[in-house]
Amino acid sequence: MKKGLKIAIGADHAGFDYKQAILAMFDDITFNDFGTYSSDSADYPDFAHLVSKAVESGEADFGILLCGSANGVAMTANKHQNIRAAICWKQELAIPARTHNNANVLCLPARHMNLEEAKKTIETFLTEEFEGGRHARRVDKISC
Repeated sequence: MKKGLKIAIGADHAGFDYKQAILAMFDDITFNDFGTYSSDSADYPDFAHLVSKAVESGEADFGILLCGSANGVAMTANKHQNIRAAICWKQELAIPARTHNNANVLCLPARHMNLEEAKKTIETFLTEEFEGGRHARRVDKISC
């Protein structure tokens, strides 16, 4: 994993505990925590938009979003023109998300994976590089 990465992170109430644990797991990453800041009910789009804007603007290298299923945060993030958000519930899915799809936001389903798998998935997502080539042509066709 590259040193000095800047990661925008956000979660709703379902992902709050995992977000807090993730913030403590990585010493070599600078996180910008966009909330939520408690386990009280919260609306996932509020955090998904903030994380996506940080990635779009270059304020963050990548984003990490958490909610119960990861569907809501992924749908919200993918509304942003230059965001490619991928739902990954195991590290094997993070490989093609980065190498083939050049995903820049990782969406984790907190209710459907354990914390150790989340850590491995994040490490893989932040380590893999986009392969380009034939994949670049496809990625270029994603935006509307």
